[in-house]
Amino acid sequence: QVQLVESGGGLVQAGDSLRLSCAASGRTFSVIVMGWFRQAPGKEREFVAAITKSGGGRIYGDSAKGRFTISGDNALNTVYLQMNSLKPEDTAVYYCAAGRVWSRWPGSYDYWGQGTRVTVSS
Repeated sequence: QVQLVESGGGLVQAGDSLRLSCAASGRTFSVIVMGWFRQAPGKEREFVAAITKSGGGRIYGDSAKGRFTISGDNALNTVYLQMNSLKPEDTAVYYCAAGRVWSRWPGSYDYWGQGTRVTVSS
C-alpha cells in the first residue's frame, strides 16, 4: 500500500504562482511513475504531468506545457508541481497519483491522494 498526501493549494489571482507538493509513504519501492491530475466540477479528470522514478523522464499535458514543471526530491518520495502564470481555467482539485506504468490515463495509476484545491481568480 502507498499513501499520498498533497499540499500547497490555495486561492490566487491570475498570473500568480503556486507550488504543490506530494508526499509518498508506505511501499513506495513499487512505484515507477508519479503523476499530477486535476478535476474541475462537471469535468473528467485531466492529466497534468508525470515523472519517472528512476529514469528522470517527464511528460506534460497540453494545458501545462510552458507554465508548469514537475520535479522530485528524495527518490521521488516527495514530488512537486510548480505552477506559473496561473489562469482561471486552472481552477480545480489537483491530485497526486502513483503507479507502475508510464501513462497519461488515470486508470493506469494505482494510488491516489485526497487532492488539494487550487482556485484562480480573475
